[in-house]
Amino acid sequence: MSDEPNTSQSRRYGQEEIARNQLEPWPNPHPARDYLIHFEIPEFTCLCPRSGYPDFATIVIDYVPEGQVVELRSLKLYINGYRDRALSHEAAANGILDDLSRLLAPRWMRVVAEFNVRGNIKTTITAEHATSDYTGPRPVYRRPTFTGI
Repeated sequence: MSDEPNTSQSRRYGQEEIARNQLEPWPNPHPARDYLIHFEIPEFTCLCPRSGYPDFATIVIDYVPEGQVVELRSLKLYINGYRDRALSHEAAANGILDDLSRLLAPRWMRVVAEFNVRGNIKTTITAEHATSDYTGPRPVYRRPTFTGI
């Protein structure tokens, strides 16, 4: 293992991809239909703004698209970009919702951040966005189902 500092000259290709990444919208192939897109992201990490220790969470994103859907590789790299950011649980969940809502302008979106127990406290943050005229599906939240493969 190298003792080189983590500078732009010594970053690995994955770190470079994360640094360059921009969330990317793609055309919704069925914009006339209300349908649900569900993501479970079981390896989310960010840093505690007070201690600098890592916080781990599963992020669940549910949304009903309008004209755009998010490209999955750009979403993966975007989420990985949080790992070195010091921010609260609330800021993480609401930041993800704000960024995706701004990019996609979905009919409805919910982001749930289920953080692992830390200091004997489990934190779950739920943030939602909806257009004022949206009356379509808003499924009941269910805990993440991903168990690994």
